[in-house]
Amino acid sequence: METNRRGLFGPKTFYKSALAIAVPIMLQQLIQSLVSLVDNFMVSGLGDVCMSGVNVAGQVLFVFMVFLNAICMSGGIFMTQFFGAQDKAGMGQAFRFKLAVGLAAFVPYLLVCVAFPRQVLGLMLIGNTQAALILDEAVAYIRIMFWIGVPMTVSVCVASSLRDLGRVKAPLVVTVIATLTNTLFNWLLIYGNLGFPRLAVRGAAWATVIARTLEVVIFIALYLRAKPEFAVRLRDLVKIDGRLFWEILKKSALVLFCEMVWVLSETITTAIYNGRGGADVVSGMASSFAIANLYFVAFGGVYSATGVILGKTLGQGDLDRARREKTWLLSGSALFGLAMTGFGFVTTLIVPVVFGRLSPSAIDICRRMVGTMALFMPVWVYMNTQQAVARAGGDTRMGAVTDAGLTICVMLPMVFLLARFTDAGPVVLYCGVKLIDLIKVVVFHLWLKKELWLRNLTVLT
Repeated sequence: METNRRGLFGPKTFYKSALAIAVPIMLQQLIQSLVSLVDNFMVSGLGDVCMSGVNVAGQVLFVFMVFLNAICMSGGIFMTQFFGAQDKAGMGQAFRFKLAVGLAAFVPYLLVCVAFPRQVLGLMLIGNTQAALILDEAVAYIRIMFWIGVPMTVSVCVASSLRDLGRVKAPLVVTVIATLTNTLFNWLLIYGNLGFPRLAVRGAAWATVIARTLEVVIFIALYLRAKPEFAVRLRDLVKIDGRLFWEILKKSALVLFCEMVWVLSETITTAIYNGRGGADVVSGMASSFAIANLYFVAFGGVYSATGVILGKTLGQGDLDRARREKTWLLSGSALFGLAMTGFGFVTTLIVPVVFGRLSPSAIDICRRMVGTMALFMPVWVYMNTQQAVARAGGDTRMGAVTDAGLTICVMLPMVFLLARFTDAGPVVLYCGVKLIDLIKVVVFHLWLKKELWLRNLTVLT
């Protein structure tokens, strides 16, 4: 039978099932990225300083989002395997874990947004020649963005749980509604159209708050009406299985460590890049990521598809089939990464169209960064699939030991040395740092050959 075939590539039916999961997720993220691009386009019309302020403040939201997604990844490891085993009680416990730990993560986000915004955001602009002006805009923005913390936490927990079950259409529809709402209120509030007040960067923040509030209302209504397998009654939310919660927490500790090392390293390196000039550097780098997010959608698609497919197979106890599917997914991701490189280069054409109102220096930085990131897409897509394979079977040590280890011991010292002893610009610094990812791919490959990921967690727990 086709499902028993061996080799680098699986049958067409296998890839169709993988794409059925990956494509809606990528479409959801593409819509979000397009709206983010429109947001950046609107804010860029206010100038380099305002654009820089919004994106420096956005780094705090980025850290919170990565932490929240890491929590949902951890719970998702168990959610997909319990789904494969048709264990509703287990799925409910995995959902409780996501929600409880996610809401706990809101506390430090609150402190940064309300209590110490200028002190924290100032760390992102050490050495920048226009730091004071940028901070004024960033603080105004982040004080409003505090309101999205709880709604976003609930939305992400419900949406990620639906995706863990392979139900990807509902989150896509909700995202479309929320992002269109965000775009509309950006247009109304940033520039004061149709009689609305002109709030500039504060308008961009309030538009996000309105959209996220609508999003969580829809997700709660969907949760109450559809009652997915992981759903629990409100009064039962606190009925936590301590032993299982502890098992998930142990697995999540390494996932959280790995993800937070990554996001903190990104934050530190971004701060170093920002110190290589003025507002043109900050806005140029931020603009490049707004465009690169159009092809970064590949990461979420391949990660989720890999996790759902392998998690379900492992939960059913079919380890031999999981071994074959792992090879097929890795081979497919390699080709997909090459295709995304081509798409990435095409997006460089829209840089002067979308960000033409920024300074020429910012536009040049943006264009060169977009091309640089496109070159790395095959490596990054493959790495994401390797990580998803390991975590699908509960092997969270691979990321913690190899990924975080190389980041702490090699990447961060390298960027500090390059920044201290060279006058390299931000694009050159970024490229030099990311070359380390080639080493990570090789180390991940050797680690996966140990097959520590080939485990049925529903039996172990």
